[in-house]
Amino acid sequence: MPVSPCLRRPWLAVALSGLLAGVLAPAHAAAPVDDPVEATIAGEFALSAGKLDEAARWYLEAARASDDDAGLAERASRIALLADDDARAGEALALWRARAPQSLALREGEVTLALRRNDERRARRGLEALLRSSDAQGRGWRHALLALGGGGKHPQLVAKLLGEVLDDGLLPNKLQAWLAFGGLAQQLEQPALTARIVQEVIARFPGEPRVALLHASQLREAGQPDDARRILAGLEDATLISDDLRLSVAAEYDALGDPVAAATVLARGPQDDRSYGLRASLLAKADDKVALGQLYQALQRDSGNPDPQRRLLLGQTAEFLERYPDALQWYRSVPGGDQRWQARLRAASVLHKLKRGDQAYADLRQLQADAEADEDARRNAYLLEAELRQEDGSDAGEFDAYARGLAAFPDDSALLYARALGWERRDDIARAEADFRRILVAEPDSVIVLNALGYTLADRTTRYTEALQLIDRARVAEPDNPAIIDSYGWVLYRLGRIDQALVQLRRAFALQKDPEIAAHLGEVLWVSGDREEARRFFEQGRKLDPDNRALKRALAKTGA
Repeated sequence: MPVSPCLRRPWLAVALSGLLAGVLAPAHAAAPVDDPVEATIAGEFALSAGKLDEAARWYLEAARASDDDAGLAERASRIALLADDDARAGEALALWRARAPQSLALREGEVTLALRRNDERRARRGLEALLRSSDAQGRGWRHALLALGGGGKHPQLVAKLLGEVLDDGLLPNKLQAWLAFGGLAQQLEQPALTARIVQEVIARFPGEPRVALLHASQLREAGQPDDARRILAGLEDATLISDDLRLSVAAEYDALGDPVAAATVLARGPQDDRSYGLRASLLAKADDKVALGQLYQALQRDSGNPDPQRRLLLGQTAEFLERYPDALQWYRSVPGGDQRWQARLRAASVLHKLKRGDQAYADLRQLQADAEADEDARRNAYLLEAELRQEDGSDAGEFDAYARGLAAFPDDSALLYARALGWERRDDIARAEADFRRILVAEPDSVIVLNALGYTLADRTTRYTEALQLIDRARVAEPDNPAIIDSYGWVLYRLGRIDQALVQLRRAFALQKDPEIAAHLGEVLWVSGDREEARRFFEQGRKLDPDNRALKRALAKTGA
């Protein structure tokens, strides 16, 4: 959904605040507004305040007051769906249909609402209309995919309808469409349905490498890693002629838990500093010092050329190898360019690892005061100092670095955000909130800060309604962001809306396999009584990151 005009122009919301508070609200309380402009302004103001229910109401009134504006009806429909207001969504969709009956986006919205209402017949009819549409660009399947993947409250119904779509041969004979619907089946955790799609795709598009990749991914998720590896091995020749395919195959090997094989794939074909850097990070992840040492030696052969990027890469590779004196030498040899500032930061970090903290902090102070350095480098020097002070266990040193940084860069959002997280780690929620709100004064539509503050209030206070409004403001801007969907699910849980919370948390985890999302989903399942499934998600969280703070808290709380 596009960002509302008032969010893009915060001065407008401020200028209208008196009018809205003193005129529009009382008018609405007495009778419906008959001026679509007035109702639209009120709807935008409600959006900027994170009050989606009010925004849905105002936009529906705007659509009613306009005789033929399909755009207002569409806007009202989308906001009502986002607000989980099925009644208003239904009325807005009816207005939209009366004004633009051929719109594919309209049909997508109708299918989404039908899925939410568990109305199988209407959802099935709408999907068929989308997939049989004669749109010149062939976009009907994309809208059908968005509707099915839009987080319906009944995933089993979504899976059933997807199976029926396959039974009736409604998917177009396009590889991209089949791959996308195969990905949806994987997200729904439907292994049998995924296998069925994969077999059909193999038959329809034999020899297509992207099909082989989907097959390998399906086998990996089905617990057949050896079969997945055999398929990936068959793609070796194809990776030599396609950089994108080489990266995709490497990513699949990494997902199999084999970063060494991923690095080996990346070693095929032309090399540049990007591929060298990816290989180094994968080998470091695998702790394969032998292979990393060989890569380091290969990189050194060209070290006579004082290329800043190559010197920086050599320093990073030496650091991965824990050859800190070598890394320091390489970082200090970076001759210039933008890489020079990054090298100075990395050199300070290496000095800290060498237990030469005083020198590290002295070098960072020099960089902070260097008038020739760009602002990002100087600001990052304060951030790195705070990080290293935190590693030293010095709260005073960490927050002194933030204070000096903010004196040099007043109200800098990165410094305020990092300090807010520092306060949150120390359970000083009032100060964390103050820093988040300082950012929002200057950047009222900062999605990351709206989500962070909303989640913090939901997780660490009882101000759940206020948290929901902040998270809803983020949802308006990025409705498909898994981190925001996770926050939304978590605040719904805090509000006692368990079933709705599970829908959102499942959707978030389907979009992004993250240990914190797994912890939240596990805890809500545990509270709902489904302890066996809760343990399954806790175990997935452990595999992703056993040290995740949210996971540890959930395990301690539930005793799982």
